[in-house]
Amino acid sequence: MSLLEGKVIIVTGAGAGVGRGIALEAARQGARVIVNDLGVNMDGSGGSAGPAQETVDLIKAAGGEAGANTDSVAEWGSAQKIAQQALDLYGRIDGVVNNAGNLRDVIFHKMSEEEFDAVVRVHLKGSWNVSRAVAPHFKAQEGGAFVHMTSTSGLIGNFGQANYAAAKLGIVGLSKSIAVDMQKFNVRSNCIAPFAFTRMVGSIPTNTPEAAERMKINMTLEAGKIAPFTLALLSDQGRQVTGQVFGVRNNEIYLFSQPRPIRTAHASEGWTVQSCIERAIPMLKGSFYPLELSRDVFPWDPV
Repeated sequence: MSLLEGKVIIVTGAGAGVGRGIALEAARQGARVIVNDLGVNMDGSGGSAGPAQETVDLIKAAGGEAGANTDSVAEWGSAQKIAQQALDLYGRIDGVVNNAGNLRDVIFHKMSEEEFDAVVRVHLKGSWNVSRAVAPHFKAQEGGAFVHMTSTSGLIGNFGQANYAAAKLGIVGLSKSIAVDMQKFNVRSNCIAPFAFTRMVGSIPTNTPEAAERMKINMTLEAGKIAPFTLALLSDQGRQVTGQVFGVRNNEIYLFSQPRPIRTAHASEGWTVQSCIERAIPMLKGSFYPLELSRDVFPWDPV
């Protein structure tokens, strides 16, 4: 059975890696796909219609339907064009996968404003732009689904990625807000933190033995493994799932926790700076989170 038969799915950043895998599987499941990709370098420079068209060609060769799109998710007007192309070609939109991204990794105290803005503009603003362009159509048809790609760089932490981490954690807040605001229209929104070896991951420096060893593990992470769960969330059978944060790593699927109070310090007379130092901080300190990185929280090899 084709679980997405008759549906129209937009996948951004679908010219390679995780996005291409999702687009190909969406087509295999019966969806018509808008394959969006600028064909740019990892830092956002350049541009080519090649990657998006290659994905479309693969879909068509397998008997599916797809259209290539090279508009930028980072610009409001361009995002509107992505949505409009889906409507022009196929007459509707049923799902969106916000996967497009870039990297400008720099240690925080050396990061420039341009390096910060460039990443936030694509990941966070891009997810907003595309989602907002599609939202009126979801509202009108009283149904639809978003899947946004977040990252453990934001959920947990990583070196040299303040821009990327801020954008990816911002996407979690965006997704939850969409889920809350649009639930009455049967629109759902979820996040996935994908673990996959892509050209972005391949760009991570391996200038230490430890980094080289981690890269060997990263290379075992198959980009295509992200697609099945992504498309399950877009299917009608996944309609009960919204406002959640998941992770997918090879054959593992995770549900991440979300921030909730875990300890309370109370003073009936109110707090002073001194009493906060003497009482509140020591009371809460036992539950503080260490400065962990993603690799500290996921120390076992992918399975």
